[in-house]
Amino acid sequence: MDIQFGREICGDLTIAEQREWLVANGAGGYACGTIPGLLSRHYHGLLVAALKPPLGRTLLLTKIDETVHYSSQIFELHTNRWRDGVVSPEGYRNIERFHLEGAIPVWTFACGDALLEKRIWMQTGANTTYVRYTLRRASEPLNLSLKALVNYRDHHHSTRSKDWRMQIQPTEHGVQVIAFANAVPFFLLTDQGEVSIENTWYVDYDLAIERYRGIDATDDHLHAATFQSRLEPGESLTIIASTEANPKLDGKAALKARRAYEQRLVGQWYAADYLPTQNTPAWLEQLVLAADQFIVDRSLPQGEPSPSTFQQECDERSIVAPTREVEENQTLSGKTVIAGYPWFGDWGRDTMISLPGLAIATGRPEIARPILRTFARYLDQGMLPNVFPEAGESPHYNTVDAILWYFEAIRAYHTVTVDDALLQELFPALAEVISWHQQGTRYNIHLDSRDGLIYAGESGVQLTWMDAKIGDWVVTPRIGKPVEINALWYNALIIMVNFAQHLGKSHTEYEELARKAAEGFQQFWNPDLGYCYDVLDGPGGDDASLRPNQIFAVSLPTGRPITGGVITTAQLPPLLSPEQQKAVVDICAKSLLTSYGLRSLAPDHPQYQGQYGGSPLQRDGAYHQGTVWGWLLGPFVQAHLKVYRNPAIARSFLEPAANQLQAGCIGSLSEIFDGDVPITPRGAFAQAWTVAEVLRVWLLTCEGE
Repeated sequence: MDIQFGREICGDLTIAEQREWLVANGAGGYACGTIPGLLSRHYHGLLVAALKPPLGRTLLLTKIDETVHYSSQIFELHTNRWRDGVVSPEGYRNIERFHLEGAIPVWTFACGDALLEKRIWMQTGANTTYVRYTLRRASEPLNLSLKALVNYRDHHHSTRSKDWRMQIQPTEHGVQVIAFANAVPFFLLTDQGEVSIENTWYVDYDLAIERYRGIDATDDHLHAATFQSRLEPGESLTIIASTEANPKLDGKAALKARRAYEQRLVGQWYAADYLPTQNTPAWLEQLVLAADQFIVDRSLPQGEPSPSTFQQECDERSIVAPTREVEENQTLSGKTVIAGYPWFGDWGRDTMISLPGLAIATGRPEIARPILRTFARYLDQGMLPNVFPEAGESPHYNTVDAILWYFEAIRAYHTVTVDDALLQELFPALAEVISWHQQGTRYNIHLDSRDGLIYAGESGVQLTWMDAKIGDWVVTPRIGKPVEINALWYNALIIMVNFAQHLGKSHTEYEELARKAAEGFQQFWNPDLGYCYDVLDGPGGDDASLRPNQIFAVSLPTGRPITGGVITTAQLPPLLSPEQQKAVVDICAKSLLTSYGLRSLAPDHPQYQGQYGGSPLQRDGAYHQGTVWGWLLGPFVQAHLKVYRNPAIARSFLEPAANQLQAGCIGSLSEIFDGDVPITPRGAFAQAWTVAEVLRVWLLTCEGE
């Protein structure tokens, strides 16, 4: 997909600063910013390093302020907005073109008759960023001056410089920066030119988006060093920012390696024989590259105790569990998913929802395996963590649905790989999960034996994906029997029936539980309103609010047997009749559907909020009360396809995503949007499950055509 903007976008600051770019390193680190180079978030920076991969993300190199001396003229290429609202300098006026080269952002600056290109990318697996300048066209040499502005803070925070003085010292090819005692040293290096050490704070940068978000909107950054070089036409200069003392300085070779990596990702997607990639639009290639940004490494210490009896089950069955693969005191290489950039870490729920799209739909099922095994290590009392901990902290298990999405992720993986070894390894843990739900686990999560449905919740705890909480206020508590949780429960039971059959184990118990759940699920149907209750048996009774959660009762692939399975939909009934399924799809289409996702609450509800913004209290109060969620396009399109069996119409709901790739975060898809038109992107500018679900269901609509 050719994503590019000329002066009509780049030269209009109001428009250009709303478009952001992102690169990532596959280890939790990233770089991001705006097209004009203007800082508008705490998170903007050229090296946000994952010092405790994949977390511990710390802003190191904030930006590079470029000045060109050419043909007796001075061209400032950088743009800053200050606390008093003044924009100075206005370097964006010299941007002739911005485009993506794969996932690499590229700027073309016009300085008289000279054209200077800038590219930014990161080395895979390393906290190393490359910024490469190439003089594409000129009638004489060009002198380039580059001011490196640094920091050393958590990417969520801001800095007040006061009397903070960092230690900056020369090293071969550049400088070393030590922010304070015991701080991780980092390096600013170049492959040519001269460097001079500075130590001057620039204060009161204005951060417009943070002001919109109702939090601290000013920041300070340290001018650490200035790099200067004279470029002849065709020559290049590379600045390298890294936590490694000896990163590769050859910018040309590093760029070649990055391009080759991205070409392999796209080539692997086209080569996957199980994917219908023929005649797919070019913008799906961009989603394949975007999907890779969320897959990161997570090293697991060998000495860390397993919280689940899964390890004992593996030992008893002579199954090789993950913790037995390495020697003592070594680390186990795992994988996980960053839920969204710039601020999310790896979340259990988001990972499992995203995994089929990020791995299976990109032709890379092999990366799903270590992720599924990584999370198995953290199973506890039949639950997966909601949020992975920072180093030394305990996982947080306040999620009822992450573990149920885990079943679906395993099913999706096994369907295309028939990896019976992994299935054999994980089956005891899955059986344990079912048992825990039957007997009851944390937060009053338990199976109601009277109707076969899952009850979840207690005061002060948020357990479903609608999990906004402000202090002690849970905005959408949904205590009781949430509709999507029970659709997921039924789906998990059918998966267990098929897994058990495939492995030659007894499936009778799971089949009986599934039949009971299907029978009890009919309680969700509200014949007066013509759609499903959102929650049954809550503290205030049944909740008839029109929300998108019921779409999962239609979309989930319940009843689809895996290889070797014999249970079919005819034997285990669907949760809703065909007429009810159509009614659910139709009401969601009429009241909740937007161009970029489904609203979290119908606009005619008295608690509906159509704008997402303001203070944390205001934003979290609107998060699931009308805000549009991009990932919900996936289940809606899947449900629509199941009901109407018209792939072309189903795909048409996804087509606006192609335009969204050119707004918000260029080349990726946003987390949320305003519920009211024009459906402005909000929240995290690049979200794993939005990218994953759009890619997954587009390919789903192409099957069999």
